[in-house]
Amino acid sequence: MTETFLTHQQIFSLKRKTLEKRIRNYYEETHDEDTTIKLLIALQVRDELGTADFSFFLKDVVRKIMLHTKTTRALRRYYIYFENYFDKKEWKQLTSRLFAATSFIAEKAKKLFAQFIKEPLEGLAGS
Repeated sequence: MTETFLTHQQIFSLKRKTLEKRIRNYYEETHDEDTTIKLLIALQVRDELGTADFSFFLKDVVRKIMLHTKTTRALRRYYIYFENYFDKKEWKQLTSRLFAATSFIAEKAKKLFAQFIKEPLEGLAGS
């Protein structure tokens, strides 16, 4: 978030309407999902720390990014902070879309390979 169009001071001091307009325009111009999600996380922090209401900030943009864009590491990392933006059915669908079964199986296979094959064979080679 170092090369964003908003400074840290602006994120924590501008009014809701101004931030909505700027972030929406930024997303529509650049389609930079990662930066947009990080900005929205910062605004959730502002909502918790400050008195201004930033709950469900840009809900339509969050839903569009999460449900209709390509899965990225940032989406998988930060999706949990947006659980309240979705109903239970959509949340299940989003979770299964972001964490596909094939990646889950591949990860488990690597762990099992390391645990049962690689590490025991390394122990034999050292003796």
